[in-house]
Amino acid sequence: MKHFRIFRTLALLGCFLPCGLWAQAPESVMVVEAYSGKILVAQNAAVKRPVASLTKIAMAAVAVDWATATGNDIGNVTITAPSTIQLVGGPNPMNLQPGETITLKDALYSALLGSDNLAALTIADHIGREILSRRGGSGDPVGVYVEEMNRLAKAVGTTNTQFNNPHGLDTGKKGPGYSTAADMVRLSAYAMRKNAITFIVRQKERQVVVNGLSGKRAYKVKNTNELIGEPGISGLKTGTTSSAGPCVSICVDRDPVVRAKADGSKGVTPRRLIVVVLNNPDRFNRARGLIQQGWAAYDPWLAAGAPLQDRNREILPMTIPQ
Repeated sequence: MKHFRIFRTLALLGCFLPCGLWAQAPESVMVVEAYSGKILVAQNAAVKRPVASLTKIAMAAVAVDWATATGNDIGNVTITAPSTIQLVGGPNPMNLQPGETITLKDALYSALLGSDNLAALTIADHIGREILSRRGGSGDPVGVYVEEMNRLAKAVGTTNTQFNNPHGLDTGKKGPGYSTAADMVRLSAYAMRKNAITFIVRQKERQVVVNGLSGKRAYKVKNTNELIGEPGISGLKTGTTSSAGPCVSICVDRDPVVRAKADGSKGVTPRRLIVVVLNNPDRFNRARGLIQQGWAAYDPWLAAGAPLQDRNREILPMTIPQ
């Protein structure tokens, strides 16, 4: 994929909050129509802060891109849990143990639906080793994978994002890393163009299978996103840590607008909102309100011919690597 080769950065200026002030800082929110880039709501959208398990959006996008670039089917790739999963905290819905195996597809289900940090680390370890092998080098496979997450972030146009691990936990000497509401909109919009990801994150629950040390076992992983199943909601991801606070990124779709053109042909305008809420204890209700607010601003703007007075202020630059 392009972000494994050539990377571009588009500017979005922001500010930086000292680590001790992240959790106490006001919420950050942004609502953008994904196809046009039209900014509909923005509040503290360029403030750098931890984003908890929203980190896994970038993790999953790199995994799917790797599978596509290497010609692998995520359902046929078997990955092995490394010993380092014992150092990771948080939920372990599959009771995954070092040496046990799972398909990449099921690991993505557990990571994206159940916010499984061990699954995220297992994905990063496996693909990181594959990347190192193809390059003929050695090193830390998870570190190599996180480098690819950061390269992807730059490729989609972020300028205020730095991931330090594949799961978003407040662990390690470097901490969890940081992003912004605006940058998470960019990464979310990119991820939701991947069929594998859109299929996974719209599920309310999924049964996954682990090839355990004493045989196979199945687990039902439930989606932590409470908005799944509500009209138009297509996914995406939740996250909560002590430093990030409760976070959520939501993708919302409406039927395309079809209009007749002067030449008699029909024009089709797709409609998709990306809603990002960072550090709000009532994140789901906040997201619901922002969805309504977003459509209330977007629909009349589109009906008026999508006018722009200042493109630099009204449109969020987003690059979609090929």
